[in-house]
Amino acid sequence: MSGSLHDVKNSIWMRTVVIAVGLLVVGVLAYGVMAGGIGSMMHQDWDDANEEYEAAKNAADLALEEFKFAESRWENNGSQEEGALYEEYLESKAASDEATQVADDAHHHQVDAHLSYLTWSTAGKTIMVMFIVYAAFYGVAGFFNSIKPDEEEHHGDDHEEHHGSASPIMMAGGILFFMMGFPGFVTTCKAWLGLDYDADLSGFALSGFGTILLIMGIGNWWNEDLKGHPEQVATSHPFEGQDIRKAGMWIFLISEMMVFASFFSSYLRMRTGWCTQWAVDAGKCSDVDTTTASDLLRGDIMTLLPGAINTFALIISSYTIVLALKTAKNVNWEPSKNALLAKLFPSRKKAVRNYLLITIALGSLFIVLKLVEWSHLIAEGFTIDSQAGSIFYVATGAHGLHVFIGLLVMLFMVFKADTVGYDENNGRGIEYFGLYWHFVDLAWVAIFPAFYLY
Repeated sequence: MSGSLHDVKNSIWMRTVVIAVGLLVVGVLAYGVMAGGIGSMMHQDWDDANEEYEAAKNAADLALEEFKFAESRWENNGSQEEGALYEEYLESKAASDEATQVADDAHHHQVDAHLSYLTWSTAGKTIMVMFIVYAAFYGVAGFFNSIKPDEEEHHGDDHEEHHGSASPIMMAGGILFFMMGFPGFVTTCKAWLGLDYDADLSGFALSGFGTILLIMGIGNWWNEDLKGHPEQVATSHPFEGQDIRKAGMWIFLISEMMVFASFFSSYLRMRTGWCTQWAVDAGKCSDVDTTTASDLLRGDIMTLLPGAINTFALIISSYTIVLALKTAKNVNWEPSKNALLAKLFPSRKKAVRNYLLITIALGSLFIVLKLVEWSHLIAEGFTIDSQAGSIFYVATGAHGLHVFIGLLVMLFMVFKADTVGYDENNGRGIEYFGLYWHFVDLAWVAIFPAFYLY
C-alpha cells in the first residue's frame, strides 16, 4: 500500500498504548478545567442571572399592575391631563417602563450567562469525548497489533500484486454489530445521562463489541500500511496506468459529491418556499413562517464567529496538509533559518509529523466549535424537530462526521510519520488523503454561505 517496504516490529505499536493513556489524561484534564472548573463558575453566574431575572420580572409585573390600576382610575375620572390622578398615572407609567427595561436587561444577561456556560461546558465535554475516541483508536489498534507475530522481512518491486487483507471483512463486521446494537447503545447512554429511559445493556454490549472489532480492523489496515505493500496499478480503461488508490479516491469523492448535492438541493428547494425574515425584508412575503439557522446566526458578529473561525481553520488545515506532502517529497529539504521555525520543524521527518499535528489540531477545533454552536442554537429553540432544523443539522452533521473520520485517519498518519516516516517514495499516502481533506474543506466553503449567510 505504501510503495516501499519496511521491516517494522509489532512491538513498536506499544507506543500507541502509551500515547492513548496520555490522550485520556489530556481529555480528562480538559474536561476538568473547562467543564468542571470554568463551566461550574459560569453555571453559578447563570444561576445568579436567573435569580436576578426572576426578581426583575416580578418587579416589572407588579409595576405593570400598579400602572394599569392608576390608568383605570385616571380614565374613570375623565382622563383629564391634570390633577393628582394624572400625576399618579404618569409616575406609575414611568416606573413600569423602567422596571420593564430592567427586566429586559436582566433577561439578556441571563441568556448571555447561559450561553457562556454552554460554551465552556460543551467545549470541555466535546474535547473529552474526542480524546477518548482518539485514545480508543490508538489503544485498541496499537495493542492488537503489538501482540501479533512479527512477519519476515520481504522486498519486492514498487508495483506488484497485493496480498489479501482481512481488514475489510473485520471493519464490515464491526459496523454490522455496532448498528445491530445501536438502539440499545443510544437508550443506555440516555439512561446514564439521567433521562427517563431504561438501559439496554445487551444492545450496548453488542454495539461495544462491534466498535472494538471495527477498530481492530482499522488497526490491521494501519499495520499493513505502516509495514508497506507494493502499490497496485489499474490495468483497465479509463484508469489504466494509475495507482488504484488514487483512482479509488476520485471515485469515492464523486460519490461524496452526490451525497452533499442532495443536502444542498433539498435545502434550496425548501428554502425558496419558506417565508423567512430574509424574504420578508426583501418584500417577497409578509409573515415569517420559518426560522432558519442563518436567521439566528447572521445578525451578530459573535454568533457568526464560530462558523467564521471554522472556515479559516479548514482552509489553513488544507494548507498544512499540502506543506506536509511538499516536505515529504522534498529530498533537498533544509531547516528554516528562522530560530522559531527551526525549533518547530527541526528535521524533515519531524516537520512532516508536526504539519500533520497542526492539521489535526485545526480539525479538532472545528469539531469543538461546531458542537458549541449547536448547543447555542438548541438553547434558542432551533432543534432538529423542525424542517429547517433537520436539514441544517443533517447537512452540517454529515460534514462534521467527515471531518472527524479524517481526524481518525490522521492519527495513524502522525504515528507513521513519527516512526517509519514519509519521504519521496511513500508520500502518496499523504497526497491521497489530501484529496479527501480538500474535498471536506471545499464542501464547508459551500455550506457556510448557504446555511449561515443566506
